[in-house]
Amino acid sequence: MSAPTRRSVLRGLALATAATALPLSALASSPAFAAGSPDGYIPPLRQMRGMWIASVVNIDWPSKAGLTVDQQKAEYLAWLDLAQVRKLNSVFVQIRPTADAFWPSSFEPWSEWLTGVQGQDPGYDPLAFLVEETHRRGMAFHAWFNPYRVSMQPDPAKLHPEHPGRKHPDWIVSYGGKLYYNPGIPEVRAFVQDAMMDAITRYDIDGLHFDDYFYPVNTTAFDDSAAFAQYGAGFPDLAAWRRHNVDLLVQEMQQRIRQAKPEVAWGISPSGIWRNKSTDPLGSDTAGGQSYDNLHADTRGWVRKGWLDYIAPQIYWYIGQSNANYAKLIPWWSGVASGTGVQLWIGQAAYKAGADGQPAEWFQPGELTQHLTLNRNHPEVGGDIWFSAVDVREDRLGSLSTVATDHYTRPALGPLLPRLANGQAPRRPVLATARRAAGGVELHIVATGSTIPFQFAVFRFDREAGPGDFADARNLVGLVPAGRNVRWVDPEGGQGATYYVAAVDQVNRISEPSDGRTVR
Repeated sequence: MSAPTRRSVLRGLALATAATALPLSALASSPAFAAGSPDGYIPPLRQMRGMWIASVVNIDWPSKAGLTVDQQKAEYLAWLDLAQVRKLNSVFVQIRPTADAFWPSSFEPWSEWLTGVQGQDPGYDPLAFLVEETHRRGMAFHAWFNPYRVSMQPDPAKLHPEHPGRKHPDWIVSYGGKLYYNPGIPEVRAFVQDAMMDAITRYDIDGLHFDDYFYPVNTTAFDDSAAFAQYGAGFPDLAAWRRHNVDLLVQEMQQRIRQAKPEVAWGISPSGIWRNKSTDPLGSDTAGGQSYDNLHADTRGWVRKGWLDYIAPQIYWYIGQSNANYAKLIPWWSGVASGTGVQLWIGQAAYKAGADGQPAEWFQPGELTQHLTLNRNHPEVGGDIWFSAVDVREDRLGSLSTVATDHYTRPALGPLLPRLANGQAPRRPVLATARRAAGGVELHIVATGSTIPFQFAVFRFDREAGPGDFADARNLVGLVPAGRNVRWVDPEGGQGATYYVAAVDQVNRISEPSDGRTVR
């Protein structure tokens, strides 16, 4: 996310059974505590478990430019394999890293990170492949866009001849060895929205995602003086005008998504500090870089105004860090999100664990798992996203394996956005059979109605289920990609087990459970 190369790109429900007449869609999205588990903790039935897959400078995928189509596809499938092993349910894939496209776009050229040459057709539609294969695994696909970054090098002449930055040189600002679209020009703001919405409207994408790149710096070295002179009348200073421009982008993106694809989740993963308390009494007890001031990103304001479906602050610091303590930022962000209806997911720094050059705290194998343990005390936290895929795979110190062992012991449904919770839930499926077979217990699940759901959620009990049992993720044994007729084997099942199945749609609404079947 925040860095241009592997080293430099990195910156710093309550649910009851059918007899109670309460719908399964009422399942809570936050952790619950109850007697019965060894430590009194019941894992959440719904939880964001995501992984960023970065394409800029080939950080994660493709691993290098110019791979064959088959090589690119094989690499991506391997990332999905990894996500499944780690019991993740979502991927956030960077498909517009530098004002370019991982799909055939009429707005911007093919990305150079695919072939090594900007504008060169890779020979297939990567985005169609990415979405289809992700959904085939029963995972959500969040399309990650960078709105204003144009190039990782400073020369506009090196852009593709048909690149909008070549056609509109007045749209481009060179700063810090890179090129950016100027966020202060209304035509630019409309254009980048159009370019991104092209992917959203044409593909079956589950989410539209920004990271923390807006304005790159809070100085006049980013030369937008001409745009400020033309459009900045009425603002007290350059910073207030820039912040207004970013606010407009965020607010307008929400409006456009809600109008075109209301079931698409819309969110941003900003730098983890809005403002320090020493600057603003509403700020966090920190002493780090402030997104409000440095990047002109009023991240707290976006949440409080309800302009996002979720926010995923990059809290890339260890517990106890003096200038930015993870243990202080989690309650601060929880307070910001509380009562807003905006989901809070935490960006986790897998890239720091056991990495060269990091302080000693990042060489403690339990640092990351302690983050998730701390999160349990803050019900506003609905899950985590890991940066990035290479680091999840490398698993230095066994830190990600420890997280999975400690916190991802059961599958988890993806989050359900509050604004979608009252929508039509899928039809209740039929559990036709549950019988002993080679390798465990084989279930035969049949979808009902005209629409095939996205997944089936499989619950297993040692008795008939009672009120509230379906809210307990310890009873959830599988999330199975759906079809009209699906057969699935539970390797841990045996005689006497009783199974129920519920249908889950693409936004994670869940049906009433099927009738139970006991294995005889």
